[in-house]
Amino acid sequence: MNRAPPLTQLQSTVEPTAASPSPNTSQGKSPGTSTAEARSLLATAWLRIRRSKIALLSLCVVVAIMLFAILGPLLSAMSGNDPFTSNTSPEVLDDLQTPGLPLPGYMYPSASHWLGVEPGLGRDLFARLAHGGQVSLTIALLSTAVSVILGTVIGAAAGYFGGKTDAIISRIMDLFLAFPHLLLVLSLTPILQSRLRNTPLGQGSFLPMASLVIILGFFGWAYLARIVRGQVLSLREREFVEAARSFGASHLSVLFRQIIPNVMGVVLVYATMLIPTNISAEAALSFLGVGVKDPTPSWGQMLNAAQSGNWYLSDPWFLAVPGAMLIVTVLAFNLLGDAVRDALDPKASRH
Repeated sequence: MNRAPPLTQLQSTVEPTAASPSPNTSQGKSPGTSTAEARSLLATAWLRIRRSKIALLSLCVVVAIMLFAILGPLLSAMSGNDPFTSNTSPEVLDDLQTPGLPLPGYMYPSASHWLGVEPGLGRDLFARLAHGGQVSLTIALLSTAVSVILGTVIGAAAGYFGGKTDAIISRIMDLFLAFPHLLLVLSLTPILQSRLRNTPLGQGSFLPMASLVIILGFFGWAYLARIVRGQVLSLREREFVEAARSFGASHLSVLFRQIIPNVMGVVLVYATMLIPTNISAEAALSFLGVGVKDPTPSWGQMLNAAQSGNWYLSDPWFLAVPGAMLIVTVLAFNLLGDAVRDALDPKASRH
């Protein structure tokens, strides 16, 4: 399972957006200044992304994949199939030479089955790919959101308050970064699933999704927290922070209205790079049998089904479809993450 981007890479590419306060700052207008700076940061980033053909292409691919996953139920209904209905009739699956292998008219794309059917159960591959995209992307996006929220708040608190608070949080971050993530996730996921089984999150297909979101999100915040902490250590001494304190702003107000908005650049970069990491992690865990399980589809579960019955030997198309979708998705998100990182790099305009 891949880890998040290296710490030094992100620290070296993104600088705080805060600048020295204007005369209006001394009149208590720093919140508006922060909002304007955030808008300027996003506008500048978008202009730089538009100049890069690779960035635009990766953005279009990501948008297309997201729409494919969102419209999955509608698209599968248009094809006349659903991801759960089996068809094991001898007109669809071979019952003589290789029992369960789709016949030539059903193994590959056709008018009735846009990507063919899967061996063994004869379920529609297109419908399972579309619904599996929903599951895989939902797990990746929600676990990324959990990691980003925890990492941003905890890292900002460590850098802002300093002292014992910083020392305790830093040691906790060191502990999380020292964990062998793959082994812990493999061992803790089944335990968490058994604990969630009798809760509202443990109903039906929500159980594996909820457990993966919690596990991946919980073990992914420490990298971002350390990066944010480093940024906040310099931000807390800036004039606009001192101005907010002098006007009687509370620590929470300064933290959430002055500090955190000025580290959103590095947070955005980290989030775009963490999404493909979590997509790959979900696929790996489902492939190993501790993530999403049949009949709930996901791209990792489809890869698991292709190898569990050795179907990839007689029907390589069954392995190629989810594998290609996974590769394209991870590659597009990685390229988009690189583009966002370059766009938010203040040094890029000097080259």
